[in-house]
Amino acid sequence: LRERLISKLAMENQTTPTEFILSGFSKLRGSRFLLLGVISIIYIFTLLGNMLILLLSLVDPYLRTPMYLFLRNLSLLDIFQTTTTIPQMLQHLLSGRSSISYGSCMAQLYFFLLFVGAEGILLATMAYDRYVAICNPLLYTVLMSTKLCSTLVAASWLIGSFNAAVHTVLTIRLSFCGVNRLRYFYCDIPPLLALSCGDVSLNVIVTVVSSLFLGWGPSLCIILSYVHIVFRILKMQSSQGRRKAFSTCASHLTVVLLYYGSCIFTYIRPISSYSLDKDRLISLLYSLVTPMLNPIIYTLRNKDVKGAMKKVCPDPPSSLPL
Repeated sequence: LRERLISKLAMENQTTPTEFILSGFSKLRGSRFLLLGVISIIYIFTLLGNMLILLLSLVDPYLRTPMYLFLRNLSLLDIFQTTTTIPQMLQHLLSGRSSISYGSCMAQLYFFLLFVGAEGILLATMAYDRYVAICNPLLYTVLMSTKLCSTLVAASWLIGSFNAAVHTVLTIRLSFCGVNRLRYFYCDIPPLLALSCGDVSLNVIVTVVSSLFLGWGPSLCIILSYVHIVFRILKMQSSQGRRKAFSTCASHLTVVLLYYGSCIFTYIRPISSYSLDKDRLISLLYSLVTPMLNPIIYTLRNKDVKGAMKKVCPDPPSSLPL
């Protein structure tokens, strides 16, 4: 009888929750208005910077090359990704309440994974674009045709969507016990798996497999592309040509290091090594800081973008005619 009662109580506790408590800011309640201001500024700069990239690449005919097709989509992904998480963070900081409904949590998980996964594939595609531009410049227009580029962009979105759907469905089947408190700023795989009281072995296996395909796969593609690029640059006789070739890759390589460095730390490692306190700080890097830095990096390091900015926003005249 006692065993039956314990089993019955365990079954009753393993229920689908109606909401989660996101307690990522719980230790910073005294600074919540400061955080509200800082995150608001980051969000505004992210939106304005990425919208500027979108506007310039659409208005200036010189920015309608495959590279800027990929850059437009990167800006779209950054806008959507931050909009998936930051407004909810701001609402929690402003109201002082940190609850999120179960349905909203699963929706946030899906869209966040979609945009993060698609961005990883897109960054690998951009590395291949740089490889073709530097190593096979005469065949660039043939190899990077409009049809192929559009297909690669669509594939990045579809793969990201499929990956997000699989993880979301597997997360929905999990059971949760007790107080559903996520020690995180938003709904993500690591805190949800840590909170579950059911069997998460299938989720862990799928996370490892998807990390191999969406993490290490694109990473290997990027590494191979840049190995060929480096050898090609070293063979160049002109120092000016080497500088020009390196400058075309510097912006992309910086973004890749920021993105993959944080994502690999978060997802591509054993679940036993998860430390939510440390992971929360890393999560802010690729969910807040990296999307804000992307347009800054591409604007400051790219002569074509700076030239387009001067055309759209010309300098005011130094003196007015009388």
